[in-house]
Amino acid sequence: MIKHIEKEEYLDRSSLISSCAGRRILSYLDAYGMKYDFCRFYTDEHGGVILLVNATMLLYGDRFEKEELESFVHLYRPFRIEGSQQGIELISGTDGYRHLHRNVFRLTPHEGKLIDDEEVDMEPSLDDIYAILAEGFPNLLDYPMWLADTSHRIRHGISLVMCYQKTTTASIVYDINDHVLVGQVATKTASRGKGNARRLLKWLADKLQKDGKTAYLYALDTRESFYREIGFELSDCEYVLERIDEKNESAVKGTLTVND
Repeated sequence: MIKHIEKEEYLDRSSLISSCAGRRILSYLDAYGMKYDFCRFYTDEHGGVILLVNATMLLYGDRFEKEELESFVHLYRPFRIEGSQQGIELISGTDGYRHLHRNVFRLTPHEGKLIDDEEVDMEPSLDDIYAILAEGFPNLLDYPMWLADTSHRIRHGISLVMCYQKTTTASIVYDINDHVLVGQVATKTASRGKGNARRLLKWLADKLQKDGKTAYLYALDTRESFYREIGFELSDCEYVLERIDEKNESAVKGTLTVND
């Protein structure tokens, strides 16, 4: 039985920290705790964990029950479902959802210095960052929601946003147990083709390795060749589910289908 929990003691941090999905769940726990309605945590009798945060559902565990999980999805109808591939497979036939395939790349360092540390702004204006992301991600979350979440996670030391040449940005989504998730990589349209994203990501890969960290990022199939050309290593692949809701503009915001 899947049940809502309101105390952190019901979550096994040592277990969650062992996977990317678990660490993502922990990042929200550390950022928001359990006091917000938009960020709700659930568990089942097999040790599985479900996080509902805004319109996203994150799954951790490999022993979900099909009927229970299907009922949960039908009840809340999240826009995106990510995480446990066992859970994704169980509900893959849910009406109104489509599969998206994405790759997991490990950031590997580059021999030779490409840019100096001083060239990367580690405390950029979030207004400027959103302007860059809006050009690279047509379906980016609305500004107030993005700003509230991003600024909150930065203040609590969970996330970090950086900018290079005032045209290219990347974010550290979390840094937990020396495992880092990198996301929201984008360059202004007018500055594309100059190699800025390539240089920033290679610089970041070098920096994180020197700090003793292992870093990953997600990429849809349309971006696979770019990360391979940079020299990053394909570590894994997975599926996510997205709700088909083209009539609801607010639901389409945040979709993975463009430039993720």
